[in-house]
Amino acid sequence: MAHRPSVFVSRQIPEKAIEMLASHFDVDVNREDRALSADELRVRLQGKAGLACLLHDRVSENLLASVPTLRIVSNVAVGYDNIDLTAATRQGVMCTNTPDVLTDTTADFAFALLTAAARRVVEADGFVRAGKFTEFKIDLLLGQDVHHATIGLIGLGRIGRAMARRCRGFDMRVLYHQRHQLDRDEERELGVTFATKEQVLSLADFLSLHVPLTPETRHLIGAAELALMKPTAILINTSRGAIVDELALVDALTTGRIGGAALDVFEQEPQVHPALLGMSNVVLAPHIGSASHATRERMATLAAENCIAALTGQRPPNLLNPEVLIARA
Repeated sequence: MAHRPSVFVSRQIPEKAIEMLASHFDVDVNREDRALSADELRVRLQGKAGLACLLHDRVSENLLASVPTLRIVSNVAVGYDNIDLTAATRQGVMCTNTPDVLTDTTADFAFALLTAAARRVVEADGFVRAGKFTEFKIDLLLGQDVHHATIGLIGLGRIGRAMARRCRGFDMRVLYHQRHQLDRDEERELGVTFATKEQVLSLADFLSLHVPLTPETRHLIGAAELALMKPTAILINTSRGAIVDELALVDALTTGRIGGAALDVFEQEPQVHPALLGMSNVVLAPHIGSASHATRERMATLAAENCIAALTGQRPPNLLNPEVLIARA
């Protein structure tokens, strides 16, 4: 009987994905409700051919070098800033992610955060629960209109485009900025207008971020960018925390340089800057942009599909470093 490859799953994921992996491989799952340390991850990976991991798992050059048997890192996420892709490629380790399946769910949540911040939903909920709602008042918890407002989208990839489509339903003016302008037909189809970064920042009533975390996008929004925004503007971030300089954001919110923020991600996640916790004009969420039952299960099963393909001699459907296959050919 042929030896079955062994795969390590770094954290509990939907059981359907684990069963898929177990039908092909020997599977070791971290069933503890906590992230493993770097040393624990290294020990558990010894002799493993595959790793199915989450964003808190740092797949570093040192980790990769310590596991010579590893052939595939299957990230249960669309972002992969937790993986040293250059080192993995150099060592011939395939890396994959889970795009597309979380696009609409994340865009839904980004728009929910926008609406919650604009209409002060969290404040209103707390107000009622605290027994403060004793009568209707015409000036109680006044917020901002979403309809016909201007939204600026930084990044117009899959999730950015899905966000643009939702904004059209509210008759919003949609400006966007990214490195490459779309062609005119795409812009018309999406109902978006290209603008410089400075124009987007200065004109937007709401600014929503939809770019991956790279060395170029780290602190893409800092003190200089926040200073260009309207004093009533609201910043929404469902991408990666480090895209925003959190200290600069705290300062901008504290001094009233911008009107508010709605954040699903944080620069030192899971740590949150203490000042943000006390701000009534900030909506906070624990990185749940893709957290619907159906989407999280599909992310996990797609990660399993990537891993199965890689370890059965096929090209994974979401391969991030195809040059690995070229080197092997």
